[in-house]
Amino acid sequence: MLGVTPSPWEFQPHPEVWLLLGGLTAAYVYMVKVLGPRAVPPGQPPVTRTQVALFSVSMVVLWIASDWPVHDIGERDLYWVHMVQHLLLSYVLPPLFLLATPEWLLRTLIGTGRLQRVVRWLTQPVVAAVGFNAIVILTHIPGVVNESATNAVLHYTLHVALVTMSILYWMPVCGPLPEYRLAPGPKMIYLFAASIIPTVPAGWLAFAEGSVYNVYDVPDRAFSMSVTTDQQLAGVIMKIGGSLYMWTIITVIFFRRFMAGWEQQQSFRRATRVPDSEIVGHAERPLTFDEVSREFEKVPPPREPD
Repeated sequence: MLGVTPSPWEFQPHPEVWLLLGGLTAAYVYMVKVLGPRAVPPGQPPVTRTQVALFSVSMVVLWIASDWPVHDIGERDLYWVHMVQHLLLSYVLPPLFLLATPEWLLRTLIGTGRLQRVVRWLTQPVVAAVGFNAIVILTHIPGVVNESATNAVLHYTLHVALVTMSILYWMPVCGPLPEYRLAPGPKMIYLFAASIIPTVPAGWLAFAEGSVYNVYDVPDRAFSMSVTTDQQLAGVIMKIGGSLYMWTIITVIFFRRFMAGWEQQQSFRRATRVPDSEIVGHAERPLTFDEVSREFEKVPPPREPD
């Protein structure tokens, strides 16, 4: 019926999402199959199996976050689903996409000219962190959220900006170019700082009274969830879910960098190999029997007491 909003549970086709996924997949296959063999030394594969698997997973994440039903429920009915959608696009998709990209491929895409200089500047830790947190704050402003729900151009522009800034943000963490990546210590600080800023809109959503986003204040809501409960759940997901995700990565980096070999050093189990320095007492060449005998001959015998 004209003027009736379709149910979010009713299947809604999104051919633009399918075209995007198909285009990205075709481009990846072309660059790997056609450009890759000419970009790497003979006998070296352009990509590893792990990179291919990560690219496949990244496309699945993009599909789940952008297609029905997540897209339709998140944009018109439940804000906490919208929050999950944004976490997938900003926290999960970019690292997967970067880890799936071989070094030669990114160098081919950005070249060595002006684009490379722009990317290098945008991926500086301070610039990338400010840009990432700015788009996070922007996508939670009530006026922007309400308008994007009814304006398709603004909606997709915000999503493109979110994914783009997220990719730039994650470059110093897991990007394919080693000169762009931070050392483990600064990397942990960088990730920890990013987990603080989202607490502002998260706390605002969790403790706000009434409807923050008018577009979600509809009579027939999925799961019969109230607007207040929906907003509170979205705030909890943004705060706890996002923070736990970042802190888990920080913990992994810490143990991989600063606790490497700790178990073996603290273990009472017999080592499989004894260091040479412990066998001879020092790292120098051990003395022979003849050398010891000659040294004793140089020492006069002790005098007998009178």
